[in-house]
Amino acid sequence: MDSAREASEVPTPAGPGDLLDASTDAAAILSEDGAVIGWTRQAEELLGRPAPGVVGRSAAELVAMPRDPARVAAVAARCRAGMGWSGVVSLRHADGRALDADLRVSASFRVGGAECFLVSARERGRRWAVGQSVLDGFLTRSPVGMAVMDLELRYVWLNDTLERFGGVPREQRLGRRLSELLPGLQAVTLENLMRRVLETGDPVTDYEYLGWSWADPHRRHAYSTSFFPLEGADGCVTGVCYMVQDVTERWTARQLLSLVNDAGARVGTTLDVMRTAQELADFCVPRFADFVVVDLLEPVLSTEEHGTWLTDAAPPAARPVMRRAGMSSVREGCPEAVARLGDSVDFVPPPHGANLLIDGEPILIPVLDGSDDLWTAEQPERAARIDAFGMHSLISVPLRARDTALGLATFVRSLNPVSFQPDDVLLAREIVARAALCVDNARRYTREHTAAVTLQRSLLPHALAGGTALEVASSYLPAGPTDGVGGDWFDVIPLSGARVGLVVGDVVGHGIAAAASMGRLRTAVQTLADMEMPPDELLAHLDDLVLRLSAERTGDTTAPQGSTGLLGATCLYAVYDPVSRRCTMARAGHPPPVVVAPDGRVSFPEPPAGPPLGLGGMAFEATEIELAENSLLGLYTNGLFGGADQDMEQGMARLAEVLAGAGGDLDGLCTAVVRRLVPVPRSDDIALLLARTHALGPDRVVSWDVPADPAAVADVRARATRQVEAWGLGELATTSELIVSELVTNAVRYATPPIRLRLLFDARLTCEVADASSTAPRLRHARITDEGGRGLFLVAQLAHRWGARYTADGKIIWAEQEIP
Repeated sequence: MDSAREASEVPTPAGPGDLLDASTDAAAILSEDGAVIGWTRQAEELLGRPAPGVVGRSAAELVAMPRDPARVAAVAARCRAGMGWSGVVSLRHADGRALDADLRVSASFRVGGAECFLVSARERGRRWAVGQSVLDGFLTRSPVGMAVMDLELRYVWLNDTLERFGGVPREQRLGRRLSELLPGLQAVTLENLMRRVLETGDPVTDYEYLGWSWADPHRRHAYSTSFFPLEGADGCVTGVCYMVQDVTERWTARQLLSLVNDAGARVGTTLDVMRTAQELADFCVPRFADFVVVDLLEPVLSTEEHGTWLTDAAPPAARPVMRRAGMSSVREGCPEAVARLGDSVDFVPPPHGANLLIDGEPILIPVLDGSDDLWTAEQPERAARIDAFGMHSLISVPLRARDTALGLATFVRSLNPVSFQPDDVLLAREIVARAALCVDNARRYTREHTAAVTLQRSLLPHALAGGTALEVASSYLPAGPTDGVGGDWFDVIPLSGARVGLVVGDVVGHGIAAAASMGRLRTAVQTLADMEMPPDELLAHLDDLVLRLSAERTGDTTAPQGSTGLLGATCLYAVYDPVSRRCTMARAGHPPPVVVAPDGRVSFPEPPAGPPLGLGGMAFEATEIELAENSLLGLYTNGLFGGADQDMEQGMARLAEVLAGAGGDLDGLCTAVVRRLVPVPRSDDIALLLARTHALGPDRVVSWDVPADPAAVADVRARATRQVEAWGLGELATTSELIVSELVTNAVRYATPPIRLRLLFDARLTCEVADASSTAPRLRHARITDEGGRGLFLVAQLAHRWGARYTADGKIIWAEQEIP
């Protein structure tokens, strides 16, 4: 081989048969009409045709292929344009056989004014001699390892590159098999592939595998190998050649990309901080490490502001307060762990402190020794675990996202004997970076979701009071964490005359904006209800409010990008009167209420649906129904049935089935209904309001017709005083006498008959004076010199509250007194 190298360094003149030598090619000259006008000796040797039998005849007779005039014309046009042409053509030998030749046609030229073409041909498959220097460099200096194996798969020849790859000298390889020399290199698999090549003659290309070699026994390498058969002069297979290339870097890069892609798909599947941390730990065991812990800063888990431990007031040696958020191990139960999930930890690999989280640079400890003085002094319990479980290599990577310190992920190897290398740090950094974004997204979402839920619950009523008219209970369930809190709400509003208003609504959308809009609508409903508006008028005013809010939101150019205005809402408002046991209701695009009679019969009274709030241009209608005492009235949102895209009729049938014959505690019934109809989290909020009706007995209500005569005031006042005392409310007799006197006197003086006085003894003592006038009374502050104008002012001072409401026949002035 050394003599071959020396010979290759001596330049030799090019001769016939050398590489790229065209001196032996057959050549001919053709005229523009395709006739042969020149024929060389090499052409005679190639086709066995002497020049006298060819010159002057058409070159088409020499072609052993079907004629293709279009192809010939295209070739001629190309050559006339000054460009040559080359291709494979089948030619006819003088003995009749066809032979394939590489044909070249030159650009056209002129001889004596006539256009000509130079054509050269070389038989395909012809063995070209290769110079010794080229062959020597190809075989010995090639970056690809090559070897020749005989039929018994024993080494016959190998180049220097393959010798370096395996670390086994050439002298020890020749005459021996691969499985005898490198048993850890998947030798059996490779020999089976070579046998298949010998049997079938089909080559195998780019077979990749992992293995080791004596040249680098402590590191895995990736190899790409190809095999093809070798044939002798007689065409028989004489052996197999294989070529191998070290593709460790390519394989490592591919594995890195694959792991990172898998991490992106498997880590961060939910918007839960703890779940995301655990997914990171589970993903990396055992594919990357034998033991992984993920510790997050306490503010991250509590959704408060991060980095409080980094303030100037903190002592310089203070460690960050973290909690164990995730851990995984190849050993069941994670016996290596000092802390369990949820425990407070302050683990930072010594000698590093809080600056590790601040700087954000990973830490690589290729050789981990638990007996090191620093570990023993700072982490004695962990040092003992390191020795006990043979943990020998460690990587710690800070979790940081958007310039925010989130925690620390630590990777440890124990059963895997290969220590972490710098390349592993790059992989760990990339995986942790993706996980940190997921943790930060989950933290931000959790904080926003918590704020939205807190806002929603703060805007909902904390306690419901139906007085003696209704026994009420409610249930509110926010949407699932991935969908965000919605805008469902309900309310119970005490009204005058022992009546009670019930309302339930659903604002379009989710999140803080929906919760805030819900709060505005609930406040508006309470205000309109206090103004004693009937249900249909209340919804009309609420519709105007929604239209105005939507217009304001649409015109707000300073609104954050991606935010939406209040697009609409649905609502149902009902007023129950315990004296008449009648319930008046109206709805705006909301599902109808459910009524369960005392005998268990279930019905769904359907007041006219009306359009959802925010559309405008359509009227709302009210319906009045009579409810037997101890009836059950239920108001709900469509989230109880799975949302607006679910079958409402089927959901209402299930609700009727659950409520049929239901009795007992209303709170327990609310819980049972929601549990039965909503077994899993839904994408919409759920609001359910149940009310059991009671009647105000005849012994608690009295009324008198009042003549339109000032002299009748004294008689009515006396009757009212006696009735109050009969109810055992003697302490209120004097104030009641004054209130009745002032209200009746005003009605007699200024109102239109008929006039009627009614007293109600409920949770409060109520005095009502009805008349046929639609003129509202006005509270005046009379001057000292005025002789009148103090009547309503006096009533306002004596009563707990007072007001007026309009009816179909006129109006009612009322005043309530607290019962001692």
